[in-house]
Amino acid sequence: MKRDLLRLVDLARDECTALFALAAEIKAALRSGKPEHLLAGKTLAMIFEKPSLRTRVSFETGMFQLGGHAIYLAPWDIRLGERESVADVARNLARVVDMIVARTFRHEVLVELAAHATVPVINGLTDLHHPCQVLADLFTLVEQRRRLDDIRVAFVGDGNNLVHSWMEAAAVFRFTLAVACPAGYEPDAALLADCRARGARIEITRSVIDAARGADVLYTDVWTSMGQEDEAAERRAHFKDYQINDEALRHAAKDALVMHCLPAHRGEEITDAVIESRQSIVFDQAENRLHLQKALMAWLARESGT
Repeated sequence: MKRDLLRLVDLARDECTALFALAAEIKAALRSGKPEHLLAGKTLAMIFEKPSLRTRVSFETGMFQLGGHAIYLAPWDIRLGERESVADVARNLARVVDMIVARTFRHEVLVELAAHATVPVINGLTDLHHPCQVLADLFTLVEQRRRLDDIRVAFVGDGNNLVHSWMEAAAVFRFTLAVACPAGYEPDAALLADCRARGARIEITRSVIDAARGADVLYTDVWTSMGQEDEAAERRAHFKDYQINDEALRHAAKDALVMHCLPAHRGEEITDAVIESRQSIVFDQAENRLHLQKALMAWLARESGT
């Protein structure tokens, strides 16, 4: 039976742990000059409705390093759901490629794509979830010798797709997630309830300091995501006090790590001093998108028999 990754809870805890181990192995092999061609002869279709730097480059490079080939499909190439139905696009691609990664606006489009594709489908980002980013973040924390069950993660900013995947990660690994956000920008209520029902410890607060107090990880994202450009001025007003800065860092644990999924708007959600500090592991996260996603593709191919 084929496996997809549409949201983080599609993976069990032991499967996540196995992914982290495989990612470490793949990363070490690459650095030793002996990359593992685990997907030789395989092809990845990359459907992108949104612009991308890290997601596109890491998947395309990763597939090449695994011995395979990636095909980038921009919004104007297929006009998903317009020129052809989502179901027909899925059926056509599944006849000629071995795996699909999609970066879409509506999460429902990704779900429909996976329902009709007979090959694994990976969520490269939707408006509701961003599992590849958070899996890479968790792998980065494991590299930093952080015990995932014991940590406190403070997220400062919008309760967006990234937060939704962090909430699901808290349900899988049972760490504490504190989200500091303005009123009206909370995470999706149904997803929050679902994650809490799965055992996640999630706090929602208006105070950056309350969230940051004793935190092992301080995390943030841009105030205005793709597709929200018309709200930029309003969001800047609402989020002006929701910043990771020296004060927030002082309230966190002494060895707290600073994370950001990038791109960063320095001076808005994070100060330049903090993102450039010794506690920042922002670019380790960015690199680990490559290694974790390589592991994910190899694992999904193996599990699905493709």
